[in-house]
Amino acid sequence: MSAAPLRPSGVITITTDFGHQGPFVGVMKGRILGRFPEARLIDLTHEILVHWPAEAGFWLTRAFAYFPPGTVHVAVVDPGVGTARDIVAMSAAGHLFLAPDNGLLAPLAARHPHAELVRLRPAGLARLGIARASATFHGRDIFAPVAAELAAGRCALEALGEASRPDTLVPAWVDEPVCEAGSVSGVVITIDHFGNLITNIDAALIERFRLPRVHAGSHAFPLLRTYGESRPGDYLALVNSFGVVEIARAEQSAAEGLGLGRGAPVTVRDRTP
Repeated sequence: MSAAPLRPSGVITITTDFGHQGPFVGVMKGRILGRFPEARLIDLTHEILVHWPAEAGFWLTRAFAYFPPGTVHVAVVDPGVGTARDIVAMSAAGHLFLAPDNGLLAPLAARHPHAELVRLRPAGLARLGIARASATFHGRDIFAPVAAELAAGRCALEALGEASRPDTLVPAWVDEPVCEAGSVSGVVITIDHFGNLITNIDAALIERFRLPRVHAGSHAFPLLRTYGESRPGDYLALVNSFGVVEIARAEQSAAEGLGLGRGAPVTVRDRTP
């Protein structure tokens, strides 16, 4: 590989669909610290919708840049754990990513065409002392120790396995938004703690619209700047802090009020005459 080696920051972020019942997240952290006690561990989120890599990929793509260069980002949303699916490690934009090849990393790779990708292979794992793994907890048995070695700077990406092109990754489960002359169509990709419906429509896609209006279900909402520009109970849309369109209900849950969830179609239309 031609790119200069990354200088590890010692930071590891962890993204899973494990939730907080049981010891699974804690055991992953223990395994990392057992190999690299100086690691600085950050929980990005463990509340990904179970078995839905698309949500993990969405958050990872939009959150990784807030961490120091050289951070290792581990994402374990892995409904195919124990099957023949690959585990991949990717270098992109000065960061390292470790995830199953199930569509999770495809959106990030699409935004970073110069990314470098390796498919983990038994010989590379054996060199790290990883010879056996359970059929159901690769987060503990493979992801955690590999992340520790990468973050400690003891393992080069290419030593893990077979180099591969990023465009060979399994495609994302959710299509990118569709752009037309007067509209952009996407979907609700996640719902936050407040019940806000967060879409995969980036603000840059609607900057050309002079009078945008957001449509979801049988409803339409004005695009405002802040939640405070509406009265309690009113529905609205805005561009949130991660630069994507979201549908909200002031001081209430838009998801509950509208009965919409992940995957619901959302369209932004330009009302300019």
